Amino acid sequence: MHGAVLPRQPSRRPEPEGLAAAVRDSRVPVWTPWPLPLGWLVTGFVTVGDERTGTRASAVAVSGPGLVSGLADMLLVAEEPGIGLGAYYAGLAGPDPGEGFDNGPPHVKVEVSGPFAVCDHSVPMWSIPGGPDRAVYVGEAMGNWLWVILWPADAGVLLVDRTHLVDLRDPGMELDLPYGAFCPRLDA
Repeated sequence: MHGAVLPRQPSRRPEPEGLAAAVRDSRVPVWTPWPLPLGWLVTGFVTVGDERTGTRASAVAVSGPGLVSGLADMLLVAEEPGIGLGAYYAGLAGPDPGEGFDNGPPHVKVEVSGPFAVCDHSVPMWSIPGGPDRAVYVGEAMGNWLWVILWPADAGVLLVDRTHLVDLRDPGMELDLPYGAFCPRLDA
């Protein structure tokens, strides 16, 4: 009924080896905010796909202090349409954001750059209803869904300030990523 279902690989720990595994054979961007918000750390990776088809969805978790209250988690998901990883973390029943999510003007814009983006450009994103404990934004970047899911819901204010995302697949990307404790939301 849903077509081919690709395997979700085990979560990868926040370390250089986890990053290497996430970018290896990835057919979709592996996004992270850069620079990271003050006090934030990279806290894990997830991929969907196999060695035959390559990675068709990727997720990067970053965690740090929220602007409104306590600690916050942000999950950035890039995926080919129909995979469903972003929708899963958003708390949606289907594989995509659904019809009409992009009616009206976008709620936020993020800047993206990477090896397959000819130049930096803005990506419009719309807020959609997800689980009650999270803020969910979705848009399209370079032919793939781009999801930003934040916990708790009030952490969504982080995207009001123009966020810049880089694609970690870039062979020239020599970022010294700060790693923190593993984000348990990746295994949820």
